[in-house]
Amino acid sequence: MPKSPRVDREKATVEAMIKLYCKQQHKPSQALCPDCQELLRYANKRVEQCKFGEKKTVCGDCPVHCYKKEMREKIQGVMRYSGPRMLLYHPLMAFQHLLDRRRKN
Repeated sequence: MPKSPRVDREKATVEAMIKLYCKQQHKPSQALCPDCQELLRYANKRVEQCKFGEKKTVCGDCPVHCYKKEMREKIQGVMRYSGPRMLLYHPLMAFQHLLDRRRKN
C-alpha cells in the first residue's frame, strides 16, 4: 500500500493526543504508560488499515466503526480530554484536524 500523507497526518495527530492525555492523566515515568502504548498501537493499526485511505475523514465522523467497543471508549476519552488542549499544545495539528473534519468520504 502506498504511503499516504493523510494517513500519516492522522497517525501523528492521534499520537500527539494520546501523549498529551497520558502525560497529564497518568504521569508515566516513560513516554507512555503500557495502556496508552497499547491504545496507540491499536489506533495506528486501524488508521493504516482504513479502507478510505487518502480520502478518509477523521475517525469520529467515519460511517464505519472499525474500533472494538473497549478501544473506542478509550480513544473517545482521550479525544474528549486532549481535543480542546490541542489548540494550546499543537495549534497547527489542531487546525489541520479541523480542516480534515470538513472532508467528506
